[in-house]
Amino acid sequence: MEGEACPGERQAGAMIILLTACSFLSGSLMFSYWLGLVSKKNLKAVGDGNPGALNLWKAGGYKFGIAGVLLDFLKGYLPLLFIIGTEYGQGYFIIPLAIAPIAGHAFSPFLKGKGGKAIAVTFGVWSALTGFEVSVAYAVILALFMAVNRLIFKSRLKSAQADGLQVVSGMLLLSVFLYMRMFSAAILWVWFGNFVILVYTHRAEITSWLRRVSRRGD
Repeated sequence: MEGEACPGERQAGAMIILLTACSFLSGSLMFSYWLGLVSKKNLKAVGDGNPGALNLWKAGGYKFGIAGVLLDFLKGYLPLLFIIGTEYGQGYFIIPLAIAPIAGHAFSPFLKGKGGKAIAVTFGVWSALTGFEVSVAYAVILALFMAVNRLIFKSRLKSAQADGLQVVSGMLLLSVFLYMRMFSAAILWVWFGNFVILVYTHRAEITSWLRRVSRRGD
């Protein structure tokens, strides 16, 4: 009947929902937090309390830190790499599938809806989506921001605040690269979802910077 979805469409919709849920679950696996517990460190009590790879590095040393970064990267990379090779990884279907691992890390059910900054998993997702092209571009942008902060501003911002602003500003600038490289509208929507999540996970750093700017203006 007209207006009713055919069995193929219903099946495709069900598969997208299932794959999105699996991608979210993959992203929600808090490897860095769990590795911190293995090293007898509670990451929530370290630094800014972020249960991610950077705090793991600070708390457990570089070996645990590298393992955390790699695992957080892979939980975004591997699901997308598998999905892209299927019919469900095409067109606008890719939007929820790509955003899901990032959202899973930021709002992990294993930590009662709380999570990490979602930086390593962001690199994993973009590496799978674009064959490392966009993730390399983002890494270059962040490296340039870091160099400018050190050379020009002499690191006047606190380290955590500077890092947060660089991550968010770098993602914002990445949109220019995506536009210039003429990526599809679906990829631009993935960027937008990723940007919104990074703004949320770095809201404390952004708020602190805005307060500092406001005090200067008074």
